[in-house]
Amino acid sequence: MMRALLLSAAALIAAPVAAQDVAITNARLVIGDGSAPIEGGTVVVRGGKIVAAGAGVAVPAGIERVDAGGHWVTPGIVAAFSRVGLVEVDAVQGSNDRSARRSRFSAGIDIAPALNPMGSPVAVNRAAGVTRAIVAPGDSSGLFAGQGAVVDLGDDNDMVTRPRALQFVEFGEGGSSNAGGSRAATFLMFREQLLAARSYARNPATLAEWGSDALIQRADADALVRVINGTTPLFVRVDRAADILNVLKLKGEFPALKLVLVGATEGWLVARDIAAAKVPVLVSPLSDLPANFERLGATQSNAGRLEAAGVDVSVGVFDDDDAHKMGYTTQYAGNLVALTKLPGASGLSWDQAFAAITSAPARAVGMDGTIGSLRAGRVGDVVIWDNDPLELGSRPTAVWIDGKRQSLVTRQDRLRDRYATPQEGALPKAYDR
Repeated sequence: MMRALLLSAAALIAAPVAAQDVAITNARLVIGDGSAPIEGGTVVVRGGKIVAAGAGVAVPAGIERVDAGGHWVTPGIVAAFSRVGLVEVDAVQGSNDRSARRSRFSAGIDIAPALNPMGSPVAVNRAAGVTRAIVAPGDSSGLFAGQGAVVDLGDDNDMVTRPRALQFVEFGEGGSSNAGGSRAATFLMFREQLLAARSYARNPATLAEWGSDALIQRADADALVRVINGTTPLFVRVDRAADILNVLKLKGEFPALKLVLVGATEGWLVARDIAAAKVPVLVSPLSDLPANFERLGATQSNAGRLEAAGVDVSVGVFDDDDAHKMGYTTQYAGNLVALTKLPGASGLSWDQAFAAITSAPARAVGMDGTIGSLRAGRVGDVVIWDNDPLELGSRPTAVWIDGKRQSLVTRQDRLRDRYATPQEGALPKAYDR
């Protein structure tokens, strides 16, 4: 039965194709930077990069033209927080590289070698219009989880756009369990490990002198030095308002830290403090129930209230099948638009909501000059939709990643077609009995 249902992963990976020079015309064009859609717009991609996008853009002679027929044309969705490429089947340990709870390393763990571009979730999310993803590790044996990456979801064998793009750490209830059982221990361990890394940066010999008493391994220290000096953004999972304030205070001790808050369920309660610290936030809008004591202030209005306070907000799908269902991102953003119509609720305008799933995540990871919009010089990640992309029933009709036209066929499509109309004698041997 298993052999009958599983298709060869190799059969799903198309042969690499060269970047196409293409002009997509007659579009309802969304740049993705928070500006309004442009009617009758054109986007030109050459050599895998956007060279022009807007109204009245001239189409260079000799390149392919694609008439969008007035449909929506946007940058590809950037999944703000995901485990795509790390997980095939969550419940099967051999296909799940999300966490390394028994490793002696923590901050030094680099997820890039574990990423699987042939995994079925890659194609599923690509078919939903997701072209890039910020992928973070789960947890490790220590406080720091490791180094995440920015990836593309193209149908080829090289998915890493930027390795070691972020360091991930969890505070709150999750972090306290890794640090000894309390939030006080979490903050102490965090400070001590960063201070140890700072000492190591000044004098690498110190690590050897500490011997078995060293708080961190050499690989962990190397990774944390990049966090201390601001080279690597630090993504911090934190939900309770009091914990958020304590995390923000860390910038006073380590001023070069590039903090990004992940979750921030009670962020709206301290929105002014977050805005004043100029720290971006990645939220999951449907975290709207008090699932535990650190989320008692949960509300769908969180994103809208943060945005209104001046916080740079990104929308993601973490806590909701973040390896397989990143396509929910557009639904979540659409829900935030709908909230603007409800008395007493706070949401986002359409333009803000779409930017929250494209250019805002790119800014959070320090790559807005490369991905997340259709501005000139960005990668050629373009999607044509059959309808408003923030409406629930809308689907992509064409996707380009790095200027390469992508297949939208998934393993699920192939299985559906294989078994939709079975004929006598055509079934696998598993069905003969």
